[in-house]
Amino acid sequence: MSHRPRHRTALGCAFLLAPLAAGATACGGSSSDPLSAAPYDAAGQISANVPEDGHKADPDKPLEVSTTGDEARITDVTATDASGRYIRGELAADGRQWRTTVPLAAGTRYTVRVSTEDEDGAPGRKVLQIDTKDTGDRVNVTLGPENGTYGVGQPVTAALSKPVKDPKARAIVEGALKVRSTPRVEGSWHWVDSKTLHFRPREYWPTHADIEVRSNLEGLKITGGLYGGAAKPVKLRTGDRVEAVTDAAAHTMTVTRNGEEINTIPVTTGKPGYSTRNGTKVVLGKEGFVRMRGESIGIPSGSSDSYDLPVYWATRVTWSGEYVHAAPWSVGSQGADNVSHGCTGMSTDNAKWFFDTVRVGDIVKVVNSGGETMTPFDNGFGDWNMPWKQWREGSALDKNKPSTTGEQDQRPGPENAARLRPQV
Repeated sequence: MSHRPRHRTALGCAFLLAPLAAGATACGGSSSDPLSAAPYDAAGQISANVPEDGHKADPDKPLEVSTTGDEARITDVTATDASGRYIRGELAADGRQWRTTVPLAAGTRYTVRVSTEDEDGAPGRKVLQIDTKDTGDRVNVTLGPENGTYGVGQPVTAALSKPVKDPKARAIVEGALKVRSTPRVEGSWHWVDSKTLHFRPREYWPTHADIEVRSNLEGLKITGGLYGGAAKPVKLRTGDRVEAVTDAAAHTMTVTRNGEEINTIPVTTGKPGYSTRNGTKVVLGKEGFVRMRGESIGIPSGSSDSYDLPVYWATRVTWSGEYVHAAPWSVGSQGADNVSHGCTGMSTDNAKWFFDTVRVGDIVKVVNSGGETMTPFDNGFGDWNMPWKQWREGSALDKNKPSTTGEQDQRPGPENAARLRPQV
């Protein structure tokens, strides 16, 4: 069906020698330009390859929008989902067809706005609402940590409900996970394993930064019949930069806030055979009271190293049971000798001060210990012990394009439950 707008006779521009403003007014009374006409309803000229019987479109097939005859051509198409995300497509050179160039999302409603031009050059419009079939095979994402204020060492985590191993599929997942911080920082995701990602900046987070983390994965095709699922966004804020550095050889802990020293505490760390781990750790939690038993870390009951102690003001830094805590039984060794089974011990008053001063995500670093270096992922948040270049290599996206943030809690499973015990 041809739709030709009625043309009105234009007023002649008889005042060509008059001043420009007057000429513009005289020529503005009407126009023969078809583009000035209100768009007509192009419903009769546009069709799409979607079911007409009320069934939903197959997300595995490209969406195609075509003209039904020779009386019009497509000039532009925009397709967005309910979240406002655009889907890419391409328009044929003759303007007869537009088709998507990326997979559709499953279980999603698309609004498709089609602009046309008829044989007289008049503009037309057609808006389509297209629903895609849902799929039960979804990868849900749990973003962490929970909303709140954290120290500048706190990594962001993403835990997937199903493993993703294919590099291309990982790139789709990672590209849909968005981290926005104010101020901006250079940062990157790192695949810990097939179900876990961590995000950290190149350096620690800025103090008093606002961080928003969200997933745009819902409905997106990841691979085969696997689609992205829902995720709850999180909002974080960082506090002051609080760092505690324990020198195991000097038997002291120095605590700074925003680069200024606020306390130096005499401590004792792990004795030979139980040396405290070197490296950078992050505060995982705080417990006012913990019962610590040697059997939980493999020390036989009744042996010379056996212990069963009530411990107060315990700040956890590893899942396997390394704490900074009150150790009144070793006050005589604090500042002079290392006598613990791996924890950092101090007086009750100092432990209470430390407990009250730090928050989850603050930095606890150990140097000059005989212990091994804290591992990055299997015993807490040792992310900062991995060099930035190596961290970037764990991203599924272009390694040469580190992301800028402008725009899960990884705990050992039940099979490692024996490791989740405190040591003194």
